[in-house]
Amino acid sequence: MSTSSVLATRPLPLVRRPVSSRLLRSELSMVFRRPRNLAMLAVLAVIPTLIGVAVKLSAPKPGDGPAFLGQITDNGLFLAFTALVVVLPLFMPLAVSVVSGDAVAGEANQGTLRYLLVVPVNRTRLLAVKYTATVAYGLVAGLTVGAAGVVVGLLLFPAGPVTLLSGGAIPFSAALVRVPLVVLYVAAMLAGVAAIGLFLSTLTEVPVGAMAATVVLTILCEILDSIPQVAAIHPYLFTHWWLQFGDLLRSPVQLHDMLQGLLVQAAYIAVFFSLAWARFSTRDVSS
Repeated sequence: MSTSSVLATRPLPLVRRPVSSRLLRSELSMVFRRPRNLAMLAVLAVIPTLIGVAVKLSAPKPGDGPAFLGQITDNGLFLAFTALVVVLPLFMPLAVSVVSGDAVAGEANQGTLRYLLVVPVNRTRLLAVKYTATVAYGLVAGLTVGAAGVVVGLLLFPAGPVTLLSGGAIPFSAALVRVPLVVLYVAAMLAGVAAIGLFLSTLTEVPVGAMAATVVLTILCEILDSIPQVAAIHPYLFTHWWLQFGDLLRSPVQLHDMLQGLLVQAAYIAVFFSLAWARFSTRDVSS
């Protein structure tokens, strides 16, 4: 037997390819460079400004309007929290729904999904990358609202020791640290919307349909959450715990309900990402 014959019959050693972040970086670049997504971030940044100017002109009393609204005049830092309360029920879920609904359906609609799958990367990783990019967009959306609220609040209103919801006061620097914590909690809540939108995006080649279905489902859960007659299901709705970040503005911080909210979101993420994976991994891509 010749040397060439021996080499031909000997199995080639498996070569492990290093995990590359190129696909994730490409997806993040696509998400954050798309004009529509940038426009939504710009709108979210304007909302704290509008609230701040309205409060400056009208000087609402405690108890008027959304939570924290009456406290803005005492400390501008509360503008960030008020803005998050305003945008979280509709505007931020809408933004995340647009990105998640377009994740797979948009590629299929444009005819690029088939070519994307030719790249040597399995569908599970591709789906995980698209979900990660959507969650990152939700985080940036929260940071945009929070940062704009802090900047505008400090420009229009006084700053100093912050009186918490529990009645105690903490230094401004300590209260400022709680803003990113609130944003992280909000981003975790939106991760559930991202998972639902991603699943719906795998069911269609019409991205607008997936976006609209995600928004409708979110609004439906919010409506159910406001009906006392179905209070038994309220703790299991993914929208029920969204505004629980107010517990971060107490001393000591109340973690029980926030942890409950995180567990509910984790359950929704696990279920809907699994459904998305089951659909996408067996999908016959023709476009």
